[in-house]
Amino acid sequence: MMTNRVSSTPRRSAFVLFFSLQGSQPIPAAWPRLRPIPALDVERWALNVSIARMKSIMLGCLAGLLLAAAPAFSQDETTTPSPSPAMSTSPSPATNEVAVIQTSEGEMVAEFWPDVAPNTVENFKKLARQGFYDGTAFHRIVKGFMVQGGDPLTKDPSKESRWGTGDPGYKVKAEFNKRSHERGVLSMARSSDPDSAGSQFFICLENVKRLDGQYTTFGKVIKGDDVLGKLGDIETTMSAGGEKSKPTKRVAVESIKIVPADSVK
Repeated sequence: MMTNRVSSTPRRSAFVLFFSLQGSQPIPAAWPRLRPIPALDVERWALNVSIARMKSIMLGCLAGLLLAAAPAFSQDETTTPSPSPAMSTSPSPATNEVAVIQTSEGEMVAEFWPDVAPNTVENFKKLARQGFYDGTAFHRIVKGFMVQGGDPLTKDPSKESRWGTGDPGYKVKAEFNKRSHERGVLSMARSSDPDSAGSQFFICLENVKRLDGQYTTFGKVIKGDDVLGKLGDIETTMSAGGEKSKPTKRVAVESIKIVPADSVK
């Protein structure tokens, strides 16, 4: 902001200059001599100087007013308008979503329980949206107990000896809760470490309450119970670990899609 500053150097009037030059002291010969200035000319000169000063002051004030007003106009011109609905960067997340699990035996729909396992639910949704589960298989089926899948290694038949050991490259902290392991309930598979879950999950074929408080339940099949029954009835043989749980045919998880609940009939 510009401010008016008063000069600290005193100005000499024409009268002072005149009389100092016409004083009693003799003017050295080397100095150029000034002819006497008539009093009328001095008064006119002083008047012209005063008018010039007034013009200068007025112009300065006018310039100051224009500079002060300029930011207000530029601010109005550059004000960003409030965004309209069409300018929204991302839609609000669906309040209720379900998983549509398409298998080689048919389709199942599962609801989620974010109220008791929020991180587990979000992890499952994220992986599903990335297509992580598409093309995997249910590699372990124990009749009257559960069907297990979600291992990315099951996409490659040549890695069958390692099926059941794959994960997304990170672990998810356990969220044990009060929801019981009943038929159709989805729960996270893990090793002996409670916080070792990643992507593998299982679906209960019957009520298995002995697992309560030891595995993270996070959802339940709400549609396609008959398909779940077909999965549980698939013939199995002995696995490398000596458990009768290895399907005699490939039980594919063709895709898992996350969709709004109201879009599923």
